[in-house]
Amino acid sequence: MTSRIITLFAFLFLSSAASAQIGGSVAFASLDLPLSARIASMGGKVVSVNDNDINMAFWNPALLNQHTSNQVALSFVDYLSDIKYGYAGYSYHVNPKVGTFAGFITHIDYGKFKETDNTGAVIGEFTASENVFNVGWSRAIDSLFTVGATMKYIGSNLYVYKANGVAFDFGVNFFKPSKNFSASVVLRNAGMMLRNYSSGREKLPFELEAGASYKPKHMPFRFTLTLQQLQQWDLTFTDPANPPQLVDPLTGDSIKTSKFRTFGDKLMRHAVLGGELLLGKSFHIRFGYNYMRRKELLIDTRPGMLGFSFGAGVRIYKFHLSYARSSYHMAGGTNTFTLSSNISDFYKKK
Repeated sequence: MTSRIITLFAFLFLSSAASAQIGGSVAFASLDLPLSARIASMGGKVVSVNDNDINMAFWNPALLNQHTSNQVALSFVDYLSDIKYGYAGYSYHVNPKVGTFAGFITHIDYGKFKETDNTGAVIGEFTASENVFNVGWSRAIDSLFTVGATMKYIGSNLYVYKANGVAFDFGVNFFKPSKNFSASVVLRNAGMMLRNYSSGREKLPFELEAGASYKPKHMPFRFTLTLQQLQQWDLTFTDPANPPQLVDPLTGDSIKTSKFRTFGDKLMRHAVLGGELLLGKSFHIRFGYNYMRRKELLIDTRPGMLGFSFGAGVRIYKFHLSYARSSYHMAGGTNTFTLSSNISDFYKKK
């Protein structure tokens, strides 16, 4: 079974990585938005935390298990420029042989826009939105390894431009509870467009990710590291409108960057760091750092907290409420709210 899984992942990686691109050259980049507050608070990408949370399974289907059965989740994000999005999800465990299933519906509302003619006169208004329908599945193959997959149907309506496509996520999770250690590998958004916005060929935001989470035995803290965009080593981008200075304007000397610094910059663009301070079973404090987000959106004169995120989770009665604040720009950031519960907790015990 394990060899078959490795073969499948290798095939999917080779077939998708050949055309994988980043940096605004793909359609449905919204598939990479961090929808849950927990993930948003820990840097925006987490694939390895295995503690029976349906919201984690949204990013990595291999984190679904029998303990997420009957969980429901609702999430809402107050994004930038009046954009709103969120999702609703439900998970159900059939049996150990069949596995666990989950369904998610995601909606992104870009708001209303004024429609004008070529003279600038307002002739009406229109809306823009995207919807994603996810069906996920996972199954334990032994006491340590779990595999999972998600199928996504994506639909987009941007004024008169419409597009849709199908994407798949595949994940493997290794979890050893006695060591409080979990590690995962995930292929995300491997698929194709069924209908393009234009006549040109558009691609989905394929990505290979890996991550690990570890909680020291006598420490109320969980460390999380996620490595993103592993299908491509160099994630740097040079803005043609703002090229880097190669010559010192005062001395006329060429500006050189050490190879070590260049290597470190490229390496850190793959890393997303996160942590959770576990203050009992009912209250958690979370934070994260996304180096690539900071480097891409940084304004040198006013760096602020760009790239950093924080949040908290609290259990009230039979509900889990999480909040996250992520910094994208000196003018502000995003707020994410997630509410989840297990329907089984409301059943009367006999």
